[in-house]
Amino acid sequence: MYPALPGFEGIKRYWDKTRNCYMAKILPGEYYVTLKDEKITTVLGSCVSACIRDSRFGIGGMNHFMLPDSAREDDHWRNGPSSNATRYGSYAMEQLINEILKNGGRREFLEVKLVGGGRILRRATDVGRRNIEFVLDYIATEGLTLVGTDLGDVYPRKVVYSPASGKVQVKKLRTMHNETIVERESHYMEDLQHTPSGGDVELF
Repeated sequence: MYPALPGFEGIKRYWDKTRNCYMAKILPGEYYVTLKDEKITTVLGSCVSACIRDSRFGIGGMNHFMLPDSAREDDHWRNGPSSNATRYGSYAMEQLINEILKNGGRREFLEVKLVGGGRILRRATDVGRRNIEFVLDYIATEGLTLVGTDLGDVYPRKVVYSPASGKVQVKKLRTMHNETIVERESHYMEDLQHTPSGGDVELF
């Protein structure tokens, strides 16, 4: 197996016999960038993944994030530029974009596909909707090129992304025979309440 880019050694990678390629599996709060012809996979509930690549050079990656559930149901995430939700979401996106640019990508060639934001958590606040609102606004504000979406609904999704080709494969998991996804995202949400937001990151 060829080495991962520096900083991504902790991401689980394996040979996928079905797809005949290396696969990197990311969990909530993680992201992965590659210059190789490998794929990235994750399973999403309320979380959102941005699949971003330089369409000319094939350098790209995917993240998996959720906004902290710090706002009341009647609050919008944009209430104040310094809100934890905004800072965290922006940090999650900028981590991915900056890593692509650092490895040779060009901002003007970036294309974005968005997946996730299903309503699967049993709570008053529609976390998935808030994640969708945030990421769509972020893409528009940053002037990035959005080329595809599969957002909302009530289903978890399994996602497979190939940065080299830009292809995103999505399988909606219509029957949840276990609570693994719900439990994972609930724990992730709880962790976010006690974790400081990411520091200031500027796009270059």
